[in-house]
Formats: sequence, C-alpha cells, structure tokens
Amino acid sequence: MKSKKVSFKSIDEYVASFPKDVQVIMQRLRKTIKAAAPGAEEKISYNMPTFTLNGKSFFSFAGWKTHIAIYGALSGNTEFKQDLSAYESGRGTLKFPLDKRMPFDLIAKFVKFRAAKNPENTDKKKYYRLPQK
Repeated sequence: MKSKKVSFKSIDEYVASFPKDVQVIMQRLRKTIKAAAPGAEEKISYNMPTFTLNGKSFFSFAGWKTHIAIYGALSGNTEFKQDLSAYESGRGTLKFPLDKRMPFDLIAKFVKFRAAKNPENTDKKKYYRLPQK
C-alpha cells in the first residue's frame, strides 16, 4: 500500500496546504523571518519550512491544527526567557496558538538573536534550548 504522506518541495507549496487564514499568518511569519535575517535561505527540511545561514539550519516552523510551532529555540538566553516562556512547549519548541495574536515583533527580535548565534563554524550536533523554568 502506498503512503498518503505529502512531501513538500517548497515553502510556497507547504503554506498553500493550509486554510487561507493560516496561510496569511504563515506568510507574515515567513516575511518576518526573512526581514530579521536577510541572509537566510529557505528550504524544506523534515517536511517543514526551514531557514539556513551559512549552510546550517537555524529556524523552522510548522503548522498544526491549533497552533504554529517554531523549532530551534536557543538556550542561555535570559533576554527572551520571560517573553517566550508562555509559548514554550518542550525541547526547543515554541507553540503559538492560532486563536491568539502572533507576536511578530518578538519573533523578529528572537530571529535576529538566533541568526547572530549561528556563525559559520557552528557545531551542527550541538542542541540549543531555552533555559528551564
């Protein structure tokens, strides 16, 4: 039996698979990420939108039924700990409910911070996460 799992070839294709209201949020999130990290390149990795700098992934997001999740949260960051704690969901994951306003300004600041922590020689095996509460 053939699998019915969809494999996306582009972020446009991924975003188009969601309802129109969610597409609007995802497109704004995508623009926010690109504006905050102008050198970032887009790709699909693990079947979700991923942004890379210097050839290394630093930020991904995925849409779910009730939220949009952001993967790649960074540890050791006291500047954002309080602001992001309401969205923490597990190891390196932030969940933003679709029924609440998306904090695009906060996400932009966080993306800039993540981009600055992604130098050319980043060890790909090092896993970053937010500090524990």
